Amino acid sequence: MNKEISFKTGLSDKKKLHIYAELSMLLSSGIDIKSALEILSDSFKSKKDKQLLNTITGNVVAGKTVSDALKETEKFSDYEFYSIKIGEESGNLVTVLNDLTAYYKTRIEQKRKLISAFSYPFIVLITAIVTVTFMLRFIVPMFEDVFKRFGGELPPLTAMIISISETVGKYGYWVFIFGIFLTIIFYIYRKREIMRKNTSKIILSLPLIGNLVKMAYLARFCNAMALLIEAKNPLLQALELAKKMSNFYPLEKALDKIEENVLHGMNLHKSMQQFSLFDSKMISLIKVGEEVNKLDIIFKQLNKQYSEEVEHKSQVLGTILEPVLIIFIGIFVAIILIAMYLPLFQLSSGI
Repeated sequence: MNKEISFKTGLSDKKKLHIYAELSMLLSSGIDIKSALEILSDSFKSKKDKQLLNTITGNVVAGKTVSDALKETEKFSDYEFYSIKIGEESGNLVTVLNDLTAYYKTRIEQKRKLISAFSYPFIVLITAIVTVTFMLRFIVPMFEDVFKRFGGELPPLTAMIISISETVGKYGYWVFIFGIFLTIIFYIYRKREIMRKNTSKIILSLPLIGNLVKMAYLARFCNAMALLIEAKNPLLQALELAKKMSNFYPLEKALDKIEENVLHGMNLHKSMQQFSLFDSKMISLIKVGEEVNKLDIIFKQLNKQYSEEVEHKSQVLGTILEPVLIIFIGIFVAIILIAMYLPLFQLSSGI
């Protein structure tokens, strides 16, 4: 099998959803492909997007197929190219466009659910860090000056908080600069294999979050496999394309080995058993799918199940994290306030 399949993409999932949904609707209405592409081009506001659609339209008018016209732009994945090509050859282009619409709609919904689950807790966490840092950097030193005037020995808790405050004041800016530096380094090298490997390892090891992320990528994988197999792609090609669509290091490495095993005659479910990434339920259902030659239906069902689990666990996780983070903020702030007022209580009781 050709290992040089490209997977360049330059359009957002939202734009691709718009393209496939509009094309499907226009072609279903009996409009020819040239007119449909022209109407689609007019629906975009960006000059860059209009130019892209005009280029595709020009290539189609020149006699090229839609799949070839899309591929030449290097803005669409091989999955899209092969699916549309098969749709053109079989006369089921509208069906394929509907499948692509469903695929990108699912991807966008999953992203939104994950972002929704983590956005509020993330904001609360950042607020907590800023609040505690502000108190340690500016509020605690004000109390420290007061304590120095009165003299005497400070309670252990107060002394500890003042020590932390002095450390934050002395090294806080350097820690902030170092954090920015690490963020830049991560962004630059984020696509390097060692960085992707270690990042995914850390994410998967996180309680609750790791399992949620894994299920989200498994749902995406099952969705891709269902559409690829339904579009009559051979299993090996479906695995290759699904691997390039996954964008998740552990899944990519597993599919590398699975593809090799299937190429040498091993059943798909047996090959998947070698990896803990795939649960027993998934493997059992895929085994049944292979036996009855209904892998596309099995992958559709798995995608539905994983997507529902992701939605449910995202809501549960968000519900759990919000109060937990708020409680922790309250505890930290309370500890700082108690530490600052303890010497005042001692002073008043000694009078």
